Formats: sequence, C-alpha cells, structure tokens
Amino acid sequence: MQRTATIERNTLETRISVSLNLDGDGKAAFATGVPFLEHMLDQVARHGLIDIDLKAQGDLHIDAHHTVEDIGISLGQAFAKAAGDKKGIRRYGHAYVPLDEALSRAVIDFSGRPGLEFHVDFRRAQIGGFEVDLFREFFQGFVNHAGVTLHLDNIRGGNAHHIAETLFKAFGRALRQALEPDPRMAGTVPSTKGSL
Repeated sequence: MQRTATIERNTLETRISVSLNLDGDGKAAFATGVPFLEHMLDQVARHGLIDIDLKAQGDLHIDAHHTVEDIGISLGQAFAKAAGDKKGIRRYGHAYVPLDEALSRAVIDFSGRPGLEFHVDFRRAQIGGFEVDLFREFFQGFVNHAGVTLHLDNIRGGNAHHIAETLFKAFGRALRQALEPDPRMAGTVPSTKGSL
C-alpha cells in the first residue's frame, strides 16, 4: 500500500502544492519564501523519515501569516490523505527532544478529532524575522485538517531557536511513531469503534 499524497490549495492569498511519502527517507524540498519555517519543516522530514516536497506562493508583501497558516492546512490535508483509513498504524506517537538547554515534548493521536494544546512561551517575538506567534497558527491549521489531537509542550529552554527546533523535531518523531505500521494491528483500525 502506498502511503503518499499530493495536495494543491489555491486561494486569493496563497497557492500551495505539497507532496509527501510517509515511508520516505526524510528527503525535503521547499520553496515557500519563509526560510525559518523551511528550516523547521526540514526537521520534521528528517526526524519523521517523511519525504516532503512543498511549494508555496503567498502574500508575503503583507506578512507571513496567510502563507504559514495555509502551509499548515495543506500539510494537514496531505497527512490525512496519506494515512487513509489508518488501518494498521500505531495511532499514537510521542517524543521528547532536547537541544542544549531546551527540552520539548510532542504527543499526537490520529483520532480523527482535531485538537491542539500548545504550551510554549517564547522570550522574544521573532526568530530571524519569523514571528513566533505563527507557530501556533501553523499547528492549528495542521490539526484542523489532519484530524489529529496534538499536545506540544516546551518543558524548559531559554533560546527561542532551540525551543522551536525541539518542538519541530519532537513533532516529526511523534508523527513517525504514530504512523508506523504495527505488525500486530495489520489490517485493523486502532480503535474500539472500528473507525477513526
């Protein structure tokens, strides 16, 4: 079974295409005009072993808000499509990731129910020109369209770049664990309801 997806999302604010392979090697190609987000998504690809090819054109002359949010939405749609009926996956994933003084945790459930708990306090408003408020917008867009429950917690940290990087690395590792085929669940939906 191929666990791949290609999504195109075109609005008056953005034009986005994303292709992904859940059983990839962690290869990533980005052209979004938002370099710090690309750096973070590269962590998701590499630590999740997910191939991601993402292109976005947005109204960056205004700011990055629409582009970042719509990238989250498009990725969420692609993950939902690639996961399909979710038969045989582990469903749940979690990861703790440190980077020097920073430590973050990601816990995800491919439940079919969107929910975000985002508990991260940054000590500055921007990282390399990227507004840290947009991280929540990205993840909210993702969970709404992937149909997942996601808890993201920064446990400790001072350096904003380190905090962001631990969040995205943990997110990638949690995705990898949740979407891994479970040989003991082959052909079975991991829910007592029989569907997710």
